[in-house]
Amino acid sequence: MRILHLITRMILGGAQENTLLSVIGQVEKGHEVRLVCGPTTGPEGSLVEEAIARGVDYVEIPSLVRNISPINEIRAYKAISREIKEYDPHVVHTHSSKAGVLGRYAAWKAGVPFVIHTIHGLPFHPYQSRIAYFTYLKAEKLAARKCHKIACVADAMRDQALAAGVGSKDQYETVYSGMEMLPFLDDSRDATAIRARYGLNPDDLVIGKIARLFELKGHDYLLEAFVEVAKRFPKAKLFLVGDGLWRERLTVRAETLGILDRTVFAGLIPHSEIPDAIYAMDMVVHCSLREGLARVLPQALLSHKPTISFAVDGAPEVISDRNTGLLVPPMDIPALTQAMFRILDDREGAMAMAERGRQRCRKMFDWRNMCDRLIEIYRNGLERA
Repeated sequence: MRILHLITRMILGGAQENTLLSVIGQVEKGHEVRLVCGPTTGPEGSLVEEAIARGVDYVEIPSLVRNISPINEIRAYKAISREIKEYDPHVVHTHSSKAGVLGRYAAWKAGVPFVIHTIHGLPFHPYQSRIAYFTYLKAEKLAARKCHKIACVADAMRDQALAAGVGSKDQYETVYSGMEMLPFLDDSRDATAIRARYGLNPDDLVIGKIARLFELKGHDYLLEAFVEVAKRFPKAKLFLVGDGLWRERLTVRAETLGILDRTVFAGLIPHSEIPDAIYAMDMVVHCSLREGLARVLPQALLSHKPTISFAVDGAPEVISDRNTGLLVPPMDIPALTQAMFRILDDREGAMAMAERGRQRCRKMFDWRNMCDRLIEIYRNGLERA
């Protein structure tokens, strides 16, 4: 098969890691694959260099930018159409909102035999303005008519999309977002040396979070909950991995709360260092208000780390509350605080939950299984074309 993947940008993020591994896995299976995306700029980092280093056939479309711009949208649509015409793919697989809408329309008009879109996270959500919400919703409803299948990284994404009237039930397939698991399963590393790299002490109780420093990622809730944790546990430290537009704001917030000296802002770290960063943690807390299925949850459990998450979107598909981790209601700071207390007070029980989570995630998130499943969907779709 000749497959074209299209995504808006290749920042350090779950959708982008998913896309890159899909491309690499499909090439390994003997398919001809091209990755097309817009410019990757900003403080979130980039996977472009890794894609090129791994031999990916990569094409950049300068006008395919994240921000809404009618002129750029027209230019990007024309450029995508030209790319599809030149490459003549059997399959066009789109990812992310902007590329997903423009790419599906261009591929459908070009008569591509099989068009598929992956929902990594819905672009419409309750934290937007009404205008933005209904604009994105309308765009997704229309674009759903221009593809054969819609893959979702969690059942929750399918259910939410269908409830909003996006697509039809027979279009949807859940394909959990695979990852390279071996680095997370390595328990032989030197935790003391890794901690020293990030300015952490061997006996610190490290509460970690990996996410862009940006709105809706929930850092404020964690900072506030940590105030009470810091009072009870003098060795407790917050370890925040990631960068973004909210770096200065969150630094000021930590200082205002009196916990800046107990908070380590690691900033943006290379993608390859994420397993080490998690290994340095005693627990992982993910309190984002919206995700498809946050990759850090299976990554944390694969690393055998007690894990807490807000009970949103796909999180309950990974974390079974009090079985493989702890779920708390979104924005509930007292509940988040109590969940951290529970893990710190009962280390043996917390590690038992983490072990059950590790075994569950080993079955769910192998990236080669993800690639095999996608190829199966492509083939089934082409057979029906």
